[in-house]
Amino acid sequence: MAPGRADAARVAGDAEPSVHQLRLFLTLGEELHFGRAAARVFISQSALSQQIRDLERRLQVQLFRRSSRTVELTAAGEALLPEARKAVAGIDRLRRVAGAQSRQLSARLTVGTIGAEAAMPHTRAVLRVLKDRHPATEIKVVTLNFVDHMDALFRQEADVVFLRPPVPDGIETHQLASEPRVACLSADDPLAALPQIALEQLADRAVVGMPERLPRVWRDFWAADPRPDGSPVKYGPVVPDMEALLHTVAAGEAMCFLPAAARDFFPRPGVRYVDVAGLVPSVSSLAWLAARRNAPTITAARHAARTYSQRPGP
Repeated sequence: MAPGRADAARVAGDAEPSVHQLRLFLTLGEELHFGRAAARVFISQSALSQQIRDLERRLQVQLFRRSSRTVELTAAGEALLPEARKAVAGIDRLRRVAGAQSRQLSARLTVGTIGAEAAMPHTRAVLRVLKDRHPATEIKVVTLNFVDHMDALFRQEADVVFLRPPVPDGIETHQLASEPRVACLSADDPLAALPQIALEQLADRAVVGMPERLPRVWRDFWAADPRPDGSPVKYGPVVPDMEALLHTVAAGEAMCFLPAAARDFFPRPGVRYVDVAGLVPSVSSLAWLAARRNAPTITAARHAARTYSQRPGP
């Protein structure tokens, strides 16, 4: 074979057959008549003949023996017919599964947020990625109280929640951001006038109590309990929500620890925020129920969070 023809044959062999061509091959293999096969697929006989010749070039094998009166499968055609049937069936299954996923992603995703998480740049960015990728998904954002924000996942009142770990067993998270924690003190507290304090200086201050329905691991983290030296933490009044917490602090009945962003989002008369040296930072995360991680809408939210995390920083 001349070099030019050899190159052409090699290129033709490298080209993969299309699903359309395989369907035409199956139809002609069943009918063994160009006229009937062309009528079944609503194309002309010449177009069908051209597609079959192109398929043979791509596969580098003759599939049919043609005469003026008959069309017969070659031995190669007989061998490839069941393989083509499997390939087409596989593509059909792929499309059915993709369609099912698409229909499920057309449902509602309920997104919970706690505190100021709804206004955080990482939250807005993740939701933007999610909306861009899944415009048919209805995204409902609900504000949750810190008392029940994790219960909302277990009760399936929220599919995912933007929150501040740690979390109990059964909940998975993807970290999105990190920032320092600060002490939230009464403006009358002498320590409130300092630019920075050490955790040890707060040893005799009571910390606001949290309802026991909240996971112990979460309550302990936000009370810095135990302290590095092992000393016990004193607790003040139990508060059910952020406003009650800030009122309790302003009244001088207890102090608390909050993310540094609280300075901007929760300024209140009678309350001061002070940096604390040596305090473990706070992490912002997207959370979901481990048992539901593979639900289509939750998977979409997880992938959006991962996409945000992989983007280069400013």
